[in-house]
Amino acid sequence: MIWENHSLWLEFVFLSYPSNRDLCVLTFLGIILVYIFLLTGNALIMMAVWTETRLHTPMYYLLGCLSGLEVCYTAVVVPHMMANMLQSDRTIGLLACATQMTFLIGLGSADCFLLAAMAYDRYAAICHPLQYPLIMTLTLCVRLVVASVTLGLFLSLQLAIFIFSLPFCETRGIQHFFCDIPPLMCLLCANSHIHELSVLVAATLAIAVPFFLIATSYAFIVNAVLKINSAAGRSRAFSTCSSHLMVVLLQYGCCAFMYLRPKSSFNPKKDQFVSLIYIFITPLLNPLIYTLRNSEMKGTIGKILTRKCLSQYK
Repeated sequence: MIWENHSLWLEFVFLSYPSNRDLCVLTFLGIILVYIFLLTGNALIMMAVWTETRLHTPMYYLLGCLSGLEVCYTAVVVPHMMANMLQSDRTIGLLACATQMTFLIGLGSADCFLLAAMAYDRYAAICHPLQYPLIMTLTLCVRLVVASVTLGLFLSLQLAIFIFSLPFCETRGIQHFFCDIPPLMCLLCANSHIHELSVLVAATLAIAVPFFLIATSYAFIVNAVLKINSAAGRSRAFSTCSSHLMVVLLQYGCCAFMYLRPKSSFNPKKDQFVSLIYIFITPLLNPLIYTLRNSEMKGTIGKILTRKCLSQYK
């Protein structure tokens, strides 16, 4: 019965891709260039955390897991976008669309939960430095990562089942580059208030709750840092947290704009622009911010690149 209302048409059509062939090729080249930098940067972070013994700490372990999530998160969408740039048939099956949305929202939500876990790690390190080794154990880190991914995928699966069990209108065109909640909600032929409320509840759990936890952690962090007598100590503490905070503000700002609002405010052009930020820019900034502002990470990545270059010349 769930799929009965979709029996006449089982495909959606993406309408936001350029129609000009030359523009599509240029856009494809731009996307693949950014994607290569994104994959390379996050892969280097994961390799650094994996290979360097001195980076085997909770902060870097969580950072490596965040990079892994960013790679998986973008892989759900970007290869499909590049394929659509080079072909005229820009359709996607109903089941494929539901699957793409499930993993996109699930991994994106896991990203938000993991950022909250990283904020808790900084809170424990700065506010309880003596108890930090006892608080942030490897076991707790593993549990936080597993809980983030599990909860994110659980919420997205429930949301996808809910949305794709509703009747869609005859219009098949998605005003977007991929299957996301706001453009799909515009195609529903059902009582929108109840459905918007359901989406808002899920978005609140995945976005607002972790952001509240992050804000609370940083309130305690700022209070603790201001009590440090040494100016160098305050500077180091703020520097350690500022990079994480920059990623958090960009990530949550884009997510809140996309999902914490009514369907009536959907604007295809603005939403497409914001979606490109959290699909490309945020995962790209993650390696840039954490490597350029961290001497230990820069040193380790430099060693990895040097070894790779030397091995090629042998």
